[in-house]
Amino acid sequence: MLKNITLGQYFPGDTIVHRLDPRVKLVLTIVYIAALFSAQGIWGYVLMFAVLVTCFALSRIPVKTVLRGVRPILIIIIFTAVLNIFFTDGETVLFQAWRITITQEGLYAAAFMVTRLFMLITGTFLLTYTTSPIALTDGLELLLNPLKKIRLPIHELAMMMSIALRFIPTLIEETGKIMQAQKARGADFESGGLIKRARAVLPLIIPLFISAFRRADELAIAMESRCYHGGEGRTRMKVLKTQARDYMALFGGAAVLAAVIILRRLAL
Repeated sequence: MLKNITLGQYFPGDTIVHRLDPRVKLVLTIVYIAALFSAQGIWGYVLMFAVLVTCFALSRIPVKTVLRGVRPILIIIIFTAVLNIFFTDGETVLFQAWRITITQEGLYAAAFMVTRLFMLITGTFLLTYTTSPIALTDGLELLLNPLKKIRLPIHELAMMMSIALRFIPTLIEETGKIMQAQKARGADFESGGLIKRARAVLPLIIPLFISAFRRADELAIAMESRCYHGGEGRTRMKVLKTQARDYMALFGGAAVLAAVIILRRLAL
């Protein structure tokens, strides 16, 4: 299960999506989320799904990688669907027994909610799949640079977010190693009920925290030994420059958002 978590991983490539300015990709991700939550009706979701498929096709990210990343949160998607099916009121009753009532409106709400959640997760994953941690940090810092006027530590915040995102795969790998070591000593993480499995996971927490603190201390020492002092006077090896493809991508994102809003008003 741990190997299926792909959040924070970067898949190098030379596609048009990889070459986009990270600032543009951050803005487009926000626009995508806004358009997805503004979508209403089947045609709005069809448009957003077509946009998502097109982006993944252009990035050349394998479909199995996307599905592998969604698999760990499949239980959340199923739980969301069940809540919408059984707790959405409607006029067209399809099934009723005791206090359980399933309506046609509930099925529609569950289908749309699951579709929205799936596209939200896969769409945001695309940002980390196609953007290196360094480029993501630089893009986020430059995008939030105007907030420095109100004395917000933008560089430090961007660095912390990037490091946290980068260390997700590392901590997942470390957890897998600790689990293998515990299994070699007779630990059982697979048999028994939910409570027993939860208790079996407790011995993993302390070694994982110790490993995380040790890695954080080593990273801090490495940064201090290289005289790292934050954003003041810091230069970048690669200077971000907006090109024609970036403006075209922004125009496409704005067009999709406008189309979703129009479809939403037509559906009302």
